[in-house]
Amino acid sequence: MNDLNKRKGSGLALLPFIIFIAVFLGTGLVLQGQGVDMAFYQLPAPVAALVAIIFAFIFFKGSMDEKFDSFIKGCGDENIIIMCIIYILAGAFSGVSGAMGGVESTVNFALSIIPPQFITAGIFIIACFISISTGTSVGTIVAVGPIAVGLAEKAGLNLPLVIAALVGGAMFGDNLSVISDTTIAATRTQNCEMRDKFRMNILMAAPAAIITVVLLLIFGKPINVVAGDVYTYNIIKMLPYILVLVTALVGVNVFVVLTGGILSSGIIGFAFGDFNLLGFGQEIYNGFTGMFEIFLLSMLIGGLANMVNKAGGIDWLLARIRSMIKGRKSAEIGIAALVSLTDAATANNTVAIIIDGPIAKEISTEYQVDPRRSASLLDSFSCIMQGLIPYGAQMLIAVGFTNGAVSAFEVIPLLWYQLLLGVLAIVSIFVPFTDGLIRKDPWNFEHDMPMSKVADKVK
Repeated sequence: MNDLNKRKGSGLALLPFIIFIAVFLGTGLVLQGQGVDMAFYQLPAPVAALVAIIFAFIFFKGSMDEKFDSFIKGCGDENIIIMCIIYILAGAFSGVSGAMGGVESTVNFALSIIPPQFITAGIFIIACFISISTGTSVGTIVAVGPIAVGLAEKAGLNLPLVIAALVGGAMFGDNLSVISDTTIAATRTQNCEMRDKFRMNILMAAPAAIITVVLLLIFGKPINVVAGDVYTYNIIKMLPYILVLVTALVGVNVFVVLTGGILSSGIIGFAFGDFNLLGFGQEIYNGFTGMFEIFLLSMLIGGLANMVNKAGGIDWLLARIRSMIKGRKSAEIGIAALVSLTDAATANNTVAIIIDGPIAKEISTEYQVDPRRSASLLDSFSCIMQGLIPYGAQMLIAVGFTNGAVSAFEVIPLLWYQLLLGVLAIVSIFVPFTDGLIRKDPWNFEHDMPMSKVADKVK
């Protein structure tokens, strides 16, 4: 933005965002103090957003029609709508593939091939595999957690280390999966391809995961090597996950990818008698409704963000950030810090990306930070923070499986994957070892797309 220096904006225009975070975080803190389970998830985020929106309508200047028009335009922004449709398709795929036994088969397959003496490292690998296949860290922890705790108790393992391995593996896929809501939000807000963000992220995530596996093999050896149970699985039921992963990475349109995943899961479910045609339709709809909260939140935050932007809030924030940024590297640090702090405040990495995505896009344009890089930073640092905070859903659910035997604060120092990913992500800002794609196919900021696609657009 060449005229960014002239756009000072208004800091007061950010009050609705501050109210949203204060209501969401404040409610969680109060409930946490009262001993309520999952305290930070008792108040649905869209309700906190609604409070902020009502305040914005009262506080901002202009007629009610003008403010309503600004809100609706934000809700109906092209990227917001695309993101929301991808959410519900991802939910449908997850629902149908889970109903036909895909998750169970994938978990059991992984358990059947991991040698018993490598249980702790195996739990991390299993969680990585499940989370990158399903795109959900919480779902991975729910599926693998009871098994992991049971194995840990039988083998005399360090239970906090097992929980740390489980959470770390779950966050691996949350960050990388092409159907993860964080990937969807990061790539849509930065206007880049999922496969490109994956190719940049994997160069940070893979080394962190490999080092974590080595550490777990060294420090996670069981006292008693238990005989492995017989786990039943069906390779065919795992195929939809492989199909979605491969087709997304080769560049097939994401709507085609997810629709293909839904249909292939449905066909397999029919063949094995897991559901009939009516049941197939119900599972698709259940998947839709499972994404309702994030769907609604995305639209509401989109509308609120447009109102805040019209009132000068984004310009003011950018001017403040700009005063601390000296170039591309400090711009990347600013994006990383911004999304990390927002995630710590909201305890939701997708929410953090949705809030900070438009700001990161402005910063990337002003300081020539490749959007594929800004998307990678948004996703990576939000997942790092989400996997570290003791009040995040991932940690609370994982620790809950131990029935009070382990606290979150015993687990946090052992979250080696998140810590290693954080170190590598920071190093990548100063030593751009992930930027091979950027150098090979630079971003054209005038057309907001890679140079390889500019020629096609001009034609």
